[in-house]
Amino acid sequence: MFKPSDRPRVFALSCGVDFPAALIDGLLARSDGPPEALARVNLIVNTRRMARRIRDILDAGPARLLPRISLLTDLDHGRDSAALPPPIPPLRRRLELAQLIGKLLDRQPDLAARASVYDLADSLADLMDEMQGEGVDTDAIRNLDVSDMSGHWARSQAFFDIAADFIARAGVDGLDAQARQRRMVETLAARWQKAPPQHPVILAGSTGSRGTTLMLMQAVARLPQGAVVLPGYDFDQPEAVWASLDASDHALAAQDHPQFRFRHLMQAFDLSPGEIRPWTDTPPPSPARNRLVSLALRPAPVTDAWMEEGPRLRDLEGATADMTLIEAPSPRAEALAIALRLRQAAETGQRAALISPDRMLTRQVTAALDRWNILPDDSAGTPLHLSPPGRFLRHVAGLFIGRLTGEALLTLLKHPLTHDGAERGEHLRQTRDLELRLRAKGPAFPDAVSLAAYGETNGRSGPWLTWLGTCLCGQEVSGDRPLTDWIARLREVAEAIAAGSAAQGSGTLWQRNAGQKALQVVEQLSTEAAHGGAMTAMEFADLLGALLAGQEVRDRDAPDPRIMIWGTLEARVQGADLLILGGLNEGVWPEAARPDPWLNRALRAQAGLLLPERRIGLSAHDFQQAIGAPEIWLTRSTRTDDADSVASRWLNRLTNLLGGLPEQGGCAALAAMRARGQIWLDWADTLEEVKRQPAAHRPAPRPPVAARPRQLPITAIKTLIRDPYAIYARHVLRLRPLDPLVKTPDALLRGIVVHKILEVLIRDSLEKPETLTRDGFLELAARLLEEQVAWPTARRLWLARIERIADTFLAEEDARQAHATPQWFEHPGHLPLPPLNFTLTGRADRIDRDKTGALLIYDYKTGVPPSPAEQRKFDKQLLLAAAMAEQGGFKEIDPTDVRGAAFIGVGASLRTVPAPLDKEPPAQVLDDLKKLIALYLTQEQGFTARLALQRDSHGSDYDHLARYGEWDRTAAATPEDLT
Repeated sequence: MFKPSDRPRVFALSCGVDFPAALIDGLLARSDGPPEALARVNLIVNTRRMARRIRDILDAGPARLLPRISLLTDLDHGRDSAALPPPIPPLRRRLELAQLIGKLLDRQPDLAARASVYDLADSLADLMDEMQGEGVDTDAIRNLDVSDMSGHWARSQAFFDIAADFIARAGVDGLDAQARQRRMVETLAARWQKAPPQHPVILAGSTGSRGTTLMLMQAVARLPQGAVVLPGYDFDQPEAVWASLDASDHALAAQDHPQFRFRHLMQAFDLSPGEIRPWTDTPPPSPARNRLVSLALRPAPVTDAWMEEGPRLRDLEGATADMTLIEAPSPRAEALAIALRLRQAAETGQRAALISPDRMLTRQVTAALDRWNILPDDSAGTPLHLSPPGRFLRHVAGLFIGRLTGEALLTLLKHPLTHDGAERGEHLRQTRDLELRLRAKGPAFPDAVSLAAYGETNGRSGPWLTWLGTCLCGQEVSGDRPLTDWIARLREVAEAIAAGSAAQGSGTLWQRNAGQKALQVVEQLSTEAAHGGAMTAMEFADLLGALLAGQEVRDRDAPDPRIMIWGTLEARVQGADLLILGGLNEGVWPEAARPDPWLNRALRAQAGLLLPERRIGLSAHDFQQAIGAPEIWLTRSTRTDDADSVASRWLNRLTNLLGGLPEQGGCAALAAMRARGQIWLDWADTLEEVKRQPAAHRPAPRPPVAARPRQLPITAIKTLIRDPYAIYARHVLRLRPLDPLVKTPDALLRGIVVHKILEVLIRDSLEKPETLTRDGFLELAARLLEEQVAWPTARRLWLARIERIADTFLAEEDARQAHATPQWFEHPGHLPLPPLNFTLTGRADRIDRDKTGALLIYDYKTGVPPSPAEQRKFDKQLLLAAAMAEQGGFKEIDPTDVRGAAFIGVGASLRTVPAPLDKEPPAQVLDDLKKLIALYLTQEQGFTARLALQRDSHGSDYDHLARYGEWDRTAAATPEDLT
């Protein structure tokens, strides 16, 4: 296949060429022997997707014997692998490192936070992999010049000792994957040197960015029938530019250039740029564009070449004719424009791919395509921890951490994998009823006892509640437990919850691709659990979440084969008519360099490890390879969710170069690219346009008189005055706001508890006056808070507030009881208002009777009590209570004069606000109320929304129903008769 040569045999293909197709074309063109000659070819590629694409091309025909295709990582066969120790599972290494790091932090807690154990273990494992892959031994790390960073180095040295011990034991317990791969390549290269294979061996698609891969490429290129085929090689780059990329001179400055890897490879192979020959004569889709991009991406030290070579560029219009630039105002607009173009590609039969490292962008595009029932073939799939089984397992692990909340309980009960073994419909009905109960009455932390009480009260006792109490309640675990116990408990509980109360097994938990992948993670963790030691429930949940997040699953049915979403590496596998390069912003593409907790750039360079710029350089090469496709879209959003964005350095260079070549038509070409993009952005805006509804009016519904409420509590009169619409919604439409699912120690609960404490305190003091002391008050408060409030922090805070007001309250209470005796607590009442056929109801917190027989009415407020002025105009609660008492409206209390009434504010401070009975006599208040009620019992009176709220910021439970926000307080009410 190849002529004999004493030089390494290296070929390349230009940027933009369909690499797999051109690779096969060149292979077939060189296979001029018998049919079986092609079958002797060993073709080594770098990704499974590349291997699949090559097979698809060959399978398309005509019929022929096929070459043997293998992966760079698939060298583990034959006698070479038998002589090496077995590979150590990465999970085992991670668990072992985490244990050692945890023990180190226990001895030296100042080194790092205990919660960072697994992150440190991952980072240290990555460093070990890199050291072994690049052939850097531990002595090279220990001998680094760290004179300027001795403090940080001393802290890091303890962790390096752990890594050094693992590497030193390599071959005894087994080898890490990277170390074993390097040993395999070294063994294979040594064997080939002694007895080189005579059949063709071709390594294609790799840039040689890793030391082990470069070693294999060197071995292949020197075989009698060996060859290396490079992707995305810049044949337009001048010799002087290649020389400026000399790795020995600009190692720290040039690694972010897309062709730097190839310069490094040339030095390793002792080749000049001219000795790298084209694999085929296939021209790139746009040679002019390749020349433009090559010049735009020149290394920073030689960008003065723009001034010299820029004027010599020709056909800029042709170079950019098939390029579109999208500069969207938001990520959503960018995603919609891309989705519209992909939709057009699907309709016209064009093969199109979106390439982006921004997974949020690709998910938004997928969601936008769903409106047209287009399902793209996403190579990345979905992160396993976001799949239904992944979420389910994380929820189950969360049961072990702490007390079960109503929110966590219902989250699991409503999960699609819960109780799907049998009788799923009955399970959902029971879940709905339980949710309404938990929302209305709690408790905040359900347990088996409270669920059993719920079943007895509502007649719902049965297998479902028994299953609920057994599987979901009481699962919290304190202290450390072996990882083997945790994983066994997780699987047992998860399968029981998935099966439900009417079936055995595990339901559909482990079914489909996502379920099978989740089961694989659980089984791997179970296999290696013996190496994980003991851990807390929180540490186990974090470990499980991290393992699930590290896996991806493709659980899609029949995606559109013409519409694809790829990662940046897959730009080398092109074969698409249209490539959309999305998310071209700094920090996205290229991604920001990852922080290294161990070595800075200078130390990495000393040790011979990879620099952070290497990743940027690889992204740059992916960009240069992709931008050479037949049709290109370059897209970015000018603003992220919270800040302006910065264009990717490569896009910035390209636009700056075009903008600096007006005489060659660069400015016009750039303007045309933007104009083509603006068309699609305008269409995206049109797609997003909402057909505006007629402007909403301030509602003032007038329901029939017969439908209007005939009974209201005294606390609702304030609402009738300030926001009549809320009375209409609650008492005419009978709408009730749903209680929150997440129970919190809110103002409502605090009011209920404080009312209960004061009621019990005053009631007990009537029989035992000695209880009305500070110690007795605080002891009672502590006991009732313990019974009524499930949150320890809230109990402490509320008790502290009571302590601050205890002395003042007791002193005032002594004064109150010196003149009157408390007799009624939480006392109900109702008062008919003839001839209106209307009843006023209410409940008094406390009613005292003085020595003359007159009444005193008190109401406790944990918030700010209303001022006398507010009581006169709006807040009529105490005034109406006094009127009810004087009319005999309270049960078992004859009509009696009311001598006084007051709000007792028991908030952060104690404040007593009397009701203005002298200025608002009860008889007058009652007469005014009758006039108000009579007005609302006429057809002409509407229930106006937000009629007289004290502040615009005050909200109502029914503002959304009134469409508040589409109108404001300046809008006139629009009465509307309802039938």
